[in-house]
Amino acid sequence: MAAPTLDAVLTGLAQNEATGSLRVGKEGTVYYVRGRVSYVECAATPGVEELLGASGRISANGVRHARQEAGPGGDGGALLVDRGVLSRGELEFCMLSATLDAAFFLLTSRTVRTRFKESDAHWLGVHWFFDVPGLLRECARRRARLERAWPSAELDARPVTPLRRIPGTHALLTRLQWELLLAADSTATPVELARRLGRPAYSTLLAVRELAAAGLVMTGETAALPKRTPKSATPPPAPPREPGRAGSGVPQVNGDATDVNLLLRLRDALEAL
Repeated sequence: MAAPTLDAVLTGLAQNEATGSLRVGKEGTVYYVRGRVSYVECAATPGVEELLGASGRISANGVRHARQEAGPGGDGGALLVDRGVLSRGELEFCMLSATLDAAFFLLTSRTVRTRFKESDAHWLGVHWFFDVPGLLRECARRRARLERAWPSAELDARPVTPLRRIPGTHALLTRLQWELLLAADSTATPVELARRLGRPAYSTLLAVRELAAAGLVMTGETAALPKRTPKSATPPPAPPREPGRAGSGVPQVNGDATDVNLLLRLRDALEAL
């Protein structure tokens, strides 16, 4: 008999109105309160602690102390709110963002090894609820949005490499897209860049796909373009000129990609005048 899918396990716990944590291999944890999801952690995505730290609201050391003070079964989130570290709305928004982010990546996992621990709770406490069907629908909606932005997963695990030249005269970027182009070093993947910037992994992945659609980062198509053949150190002999005809000084244009690109740049410059 085939092992149940992760979707089926989540749905079963919801129907049983379970309270506790579901460990999904080494990849993440789903927290339940009376059959509803209160928080999700995923090893591949920044957690709420990292998002709070990147915002400058609390340091890693402050998070550690708050976690120790809250203790098992405590409400570390309420503790942070009471101390004025952040507002309740900011806490709820961070937990919402981190949960949707983690759920999206965790639900694409092929791991079906799960272990449920009764009455286990996240140290930040319960500050948001998700019903399982709604969470699954949101993950499906996010997958569809990624496909609309760039219909290929080739960039999801590949280092982000910005192109040195934009395809037109200008480019309109969002704040996150600008941050990604500045941070990309051809070694970090979208998820790694999300951790560096303290940004949700899904938002980063979507921004990278949008940059690919705009022709601003290297894709499999641009990487597969033939490289230019290096020119010989000794130039070929010039063709003989017709008698009595002086050179016009205008370069000859052929079908080489370099010449085509030159003409396109000239056209764009003339249109911008």
